[in-house]
Amino acid sequence: MVWVTGASSGLGYHTSLQMKQGGLRVIAGARSYRDKEGEAENGYRLFLDVTDDRSADEFTKKALALFGPPDVLCCCAGVLTLGACEDYTMEEIHQVMETNFVGQVRMIQRVLPLMRERGGGKIVLFSSVNGLLAVPYQGAYTASKHAVEGFSEALRMEVSPFHISVCVVEPGDHRSGSSKYRRRAQTDDPESPYYADYQKTIAKIDHDETNGSDPDRLGRIITRAVQKKRLPARLLIASPDQKLAVLLHRLLPKKLFQRILTFYYGGRLR
Repeated sequence: MVWVTGASSGLGYHTSLQMKQGGLRVIAGARSYRDKEGEAENGYRLFLDVTDDRSADEFTKKALALFGPPDVLCCCAGVLTLGACEDYTMEEIHQVMETNFVGQVRMIQRVLPLMRERGGGKIVLFSSVNGLLAVPYQGAYTASKHAVEGFSEALRMEVSPFHISVCVVEPGDHRSGSSKYRRRAQTDDPESPYYADYQKTIAKIDHDETNGSDPDRLGRIITRAVQKKRLPARLLIASPDQKLAVLLHRLLPKKLFQRILTFYYGGRLR
């Protein structure tokens, strides 16, 4: 039994779909399932807002009543707000952190007692290549994914004695997602001092995502991983050039790497 959050679109949808097609029983949770609960192609759909305690409690109660406790929790819910760090409103920062990081913590805290009682379990957290390195005009998203990375390391050590394993998935660009989960901050205003660089950067981001990797392949990789006895600590699922970027981020002097990345996204070099 697998619980998947953020299962209505993007990588969450493709992950839940491939898990079900791979023979796993899936409970697919998402906000857009409020009036669409029931069996579907990607699992049994239940309404879930990971930013709300009451919703998380209700989802857990319904899922347990339907099929019992989960063997696997897969946290895919996420939102991206593009913009300059200076231009984010506090509401936008809170929304990104609540969905991408706190929402994962909220669901983890609900399944851990269930997994301990069963004698074990598996937890899959969605980070990103942005959890390993920053991209301009994705500061809030990058911060949320760095939080996931750090939290996962502490969590892995704490739950290991209970035979609960933790995997962090670090996707690169994939052909998936929905514009309603990809918002833009005030940097969209032509009066913003960041406007010119911002426009070049988001054009490159849109191009890379449109031409990104197959999201169903990512779903199949995660499905195979949770079906194995040993869950890997990390799954970097990205194109060769993005894997190279991660390696260069580790090896090169930070200023040099950031100049390369700035040039790639069309920003001004100083």
